[in-house]
Amino acid sequence: MADLLKLLLRVSEKAANVARVCRQEAPLFALLVQEKTGDDKNKKFMQDFKTLADVVIQEVIRHDVGAQFPEMVDFIHGEESNKFENGLGESVTVTVRATEQETATLLATVLDGDLTAAALLARAIHQDPATVDASTDGLAVPLSPSQFGIWIDPIDATSQYIEGREEVLEEGRLSPSGLHCALVLIGVYLRSTGAPVMGVINQPFNRKDPTSGSWQGKIFWGVACGDVKVCSVPRPRASPTGRGPPSVVLSSSEKQAAKESLASLCGPQRLMYASGAGYKILCVIQGLADAYVLSEGSTFKWDSCAPHALLRALGGGVVDLARTLESGPEAQAELTYHQPRSQAKGADRWANSGGLVAYQDSSQLRSIIGALRGKL
Repeated sequence: MADLLKLLLRVSEKAANVARVCRQEAPLFALLVQEKTGDDKNKKFMQDFKTLADVVIQEVIRHDVGAQFPEMVDFIHGEESNKFENGLGESVTVTVRATEQETATLLATVLDGDLTAAALLARAIHQDPATVDASTDGLAVPLSPSQFGIWIDPIDATSQYIEGREEVLEEGRLSPSGLHCALVLIGVYLRSTGAPVMGVINQPFNRKDPTSGSWQGKIFWGVACGDVKVCSVPRPRASPTGRGPPSVVLSSSEKQAAKESLASLCGPQRLMYASGAGYKILCVIQGLADAYVLSEGSTFKWDSCAPHALLRALGGGVVDLARTLESGPEAQAELTYHQPRSQAKGADRWANSGGLVAYQDSSQLRSIIGALRGKL
């Protein structure tokens, strides 16, 4: 498991480099946007974008993990289809080839013969990232890679990535929108139970160097498997005066009934809003909010698997809101990641259809469920 974590940290940084190259090279980025259609369209948004950056990042992760752990290759799932359409209407399957030149040649067919753009992307794909240090002591888990599956969200909060607004992050404060909301999410789950056991979150646009103008990222990771619970983010210290009302982060499009119920529980000043499902759960992981509540089924397994594993490592979790409202917070309603929804099609097969609550403290979960019961 330590070897798998080290690999995922490295490939997440390679993926982050691709994301940064695509944003920093304006002519390249202008070529990359395509609109999702058909069964793959996320119904929450009027316009949801698929970018070549998404596809390339997903395939980089799939390629590198499959090369080291071939027994996992059929269980590496991602948000994106790796079929891409060029200006001639030709469908091209995007994969990582053996050499940089071969990858560039393939990408040029997607980019309508733009050799410069293809070469920039291929170089980022094949470039080894800087070494990522992580203490993997204590990660001796008696499981083999053949027992795991992986969910990839290559760029969560794609709309923020495309818009590209730059924000300076303040220590200890949630920042509601901007490039920092765009995350690379890699989650590992047990095939037998669907439990999330390892997560890597790479934030490619964490800080901009004022001298060079280049972006530097930040990586968060966690492992929660059996008795092993390790996280790169320290657990928040308990308040000596006890816990007050929870602070909750929401989507600005959250139902009015949920906003009003939570405002009654928390006070309006303790309701916050932010972009990106992954970023909102990361805010809970970092202690910038006590919980993230979403009443609609507009997130997917690739959004929640990685950050869910970090929350489990910290003693929290992510529950299905509808099931928890029905059965109570003591019910076993944690999200799982191994089975598609029956009868559903396309991306909806993997939707978190009952909404969700991400939390660190179970007492806060109980108070949130109590406030929402009978109101939604």
